[in-house]
Amino acid sequence: MSKDGSGVRPASKNSIEITFQFRGQRCRERFKLKPTSTNLRRAEKQRAAILLAIEEGTFDYTATFPHSARARCFYTASGKTERIDQYFTDWLRSQEKRLKASSHDGYRKIVDNFIVPQFGSLLLPEWKRKDVKVWLQSMSCGNKRLANIQSVIRKALDDAVDDELIDHNFMASYCYQKRADPREEDDIDPFTPDEQEAILRCCEPAMANQVRVSFWTGLRTSELIALNWSDVDFVRECILVRRAMTQASKGKAEATKTASGRREVKILMPTRLALIAQKSHTFLEHGPIFLNPGTGERWTGDQQIRDAWVRILKAAGVRYRWPYQTRHTYASMMLSAGEHPMWVAKQMGHRDWTMIAKIYGKWMPSADEQAGKKAEAVFGLGDSAKAENSPSCDFCREPVRKLS
Repeated sequence: MSKDGSGVRPASKNSIEITFQFRGQRCRERFKLKPTSTNLRRAEKQRAAILLAIEEGTFDYTATFPHSARARCFYTASGKTERIDQYFTDWLRSQEKRLKASSHDGYRKIVDNFIVPQFGSLLLPEWKRKDVKVWLQSMSCGNKRLANIQSVIRKALDDAVDDELIDHNFMASYCYQKRADPREEDDIDPFTPDEQEAILRCCEPAMANQVRVSFWTGLRTSELIALNWSDVDFVRECILVRRAMTQASKGKAEATKTASGRREVKILMPTRLALIAQKSHTFLEHGPIFLNPGTGERWTGDQQIRDAWVRILKAAGVRYRWPYQTRHTYASMMLSAGEHPMWVAKQMGHRDWTMIAKIYGKWMPSADEQAGKKAEAVFGLGDSAKAENSPSCDFCREPVRKLS
């Protein structure tokens, strides 16, 4: 910067240097002009024009200074200079056919609400990891939201590298996390048997059937409303879960979120009775099992369910928990009754039972007085009989093994 603060100064006997800020970076460029009073004024006007173009978003560095080393920082190998807002808009459009509607809607919300407002005016080549890191550090959301945001950025930059818009993905193998504070409340908040009965008493018959099935299958709301009667096998006593319907899918059923989500759920007696009762309301061979009582048509998303759920819980006098807690209720009931965690995991669509143990561990029986008796009866009877007739040690009162 010049001493007078004008951003213009003589650089040599035959050149004038101007200084300006562009995209958060200080830039210095030279004109091959003798630094006379007239030429210095010309340089000041040129600099003023550049500043105006920057402010209006029309400044083209490569066109103004085509031979500048600095200009190459804003020029890519493909000959295109992409702004982040334009790139992510085009990238989202390209993902529509590759992603489920719900996933695409999640990406769109992250792009529109977080990435573009913060970085939209930058060019892709000048976007750095430190910019993202400083931004994430300032956010008050949890690590799950931070991970989702970084995942979208990482995937978009992978495609930008493939399209030769940038040389490398600065988010590759990187994920910023905050130190998580201990939770004050447990997110798992199942309904008690008394609460379940109070809720069912306040439902219309068809809605009561739907709620009972949700309590006794552990289906996600999106999976429950996508069920057709053709998905129910009363002979094999199972429900085939293969579709889901979210708010973002706009009334169209999609494949389940994961491969493990496509599963067979055993029909327990409460579910069987509810489905049999529901036949008088909606039974058609390929039609939906559950309908929105307000419209008489299939539910189109979880928001409609939540609206009805609020009214039902209020009428029942039950403390509000969101509908997903019916899934947690199913898991807690199964585990508290002693069902095998691996079986519960498969019923709920988890790939393995580590997630079940992590989330629902406190509902697993841990002090069963009969624990070990089954194994003892099957495998240990012979040794027990021998032990009764063998000498014992006075100190530990244990059978003493005879040395051969």
